[in-house]
Amino acid sequence: MTLDPEPIYDIEKTYIENAEQGPFFNGQIPKRTRHEKYNFLGIEVSSRIGVFAGPLLNSKWIKLAAELGYDILTYKTIRSSEHAGHPLPNIVYINSENPLNPLRLPNQVVSSELEPPLQNLGITNSFGMPSRSSDYLHHDIPLSMKALSKGQALIVSITGTPGQEYSKTGYIQDFVRAARLAETAGAPIIEANFSCPNVSKDEGSLYLHPESAFEVASAIVAAISKPLIIKVGHFPDKTILRKTLVALTCAGVKAVAGINSVSLKVVNEDGEPALGKGRLTSGICGAPIRECALEFVTDAKYIIANEKLNLTLIGGGGIMEPSHFEDFFNAGADFAFVATGMMWDPYLAHRYQEAYANLRS
Repeated sequence: MTLDPEPIYDIEKTYIENAEQGPFFNGQIPKRTRHEKYNFLGIEVSSRIGVFAGPLLNSKWIKLAAELGYDILTYKTIRSSEHAGHPLPNIVYINSENPLNPLRLPNQVVSSELEPPLQNLGITNSFGMPSRSSDYLHHDIPLSMKALSKGQALIVSITGTPGQEYSKTGYIQDFVRAARLAETAGAPIIEANFSCPNVSKDEGSLYLHPESAFEVASAIVAAISKPLIIKVGHFPDKTILRKTLVALTCAGVKAVAGINSVSLKVVNEDGEPALGKGRLTSGICGAPIRECALEFVTDAKYIIANEKLNLTLIGGGGIMEPSHFEDFFNAGADFAFVATGMMWDPYLAHRYQEAYANLRS
């Protein structure tokens, strides 16, 4: 069976068009030959690999990822009410020959009209976390659950939406509303996104403020009965990372996932914003952020062990080849998730399982 990589997301189409018409997959579903047993927040799963929030737009996308061997599937981030995303373009390629140095991030990166080779493919994405209506979600999240096989788990990612006049109390209350929506729709595990770089500063940098992160996480934990994961981004300061991990543990969070895309200015060759006026800064994804992601896992694992924190560590960022999963496990991740790599090579989970099955025997 020939398993050629092929993008399943059409960057020329809108988020809604991709959700309704996609995923764009015409390949074969390979036969799976190996199932293991791991405990993921109380659910038995068949591997330690999964998909971050982002690529899996609805139950159709969840179903395909499950069939392709990704065992922990994250439903794309939802809000407490319907929310429009950013207009096109939402994704552009970037010049990505060299990885980002986590100790010395550049001031900006330059976009590219050419698609880079898969092994060093880099993109920037700017969606603004669109969300469907609560009626849609109450119908579609149960369909996502039905699409899973034994040994697979579903996470529903949520975020809060600040009001027109931002207030911390209102923001926290909206996080709680979104979490309750996910739970009543049937989510067995909930992830709160504290780290989206493509929205307002109030929404996108919560993970960098330990006291605020504690307040929001505590409110969510008190409001739901399901395990809570917090999604974080790149930490420029290890002291803040330690304080955030301690704060999340004290709040009752069960796992931390990172990293989200790295927020940078993205310009075209003429120096203009690559995504259009008003969107100079956006999230860098794919191969260029792998070193940043591995640094986060290494540092977080050390802090979790040193502080004796009861946190499951989910790592990912820039996983483009099967061996990259192992890099994250070797760095200390309990589970490793992919996003961009899965969108451009949906067979990545199968390739990993085939390549490393004998090592687990």
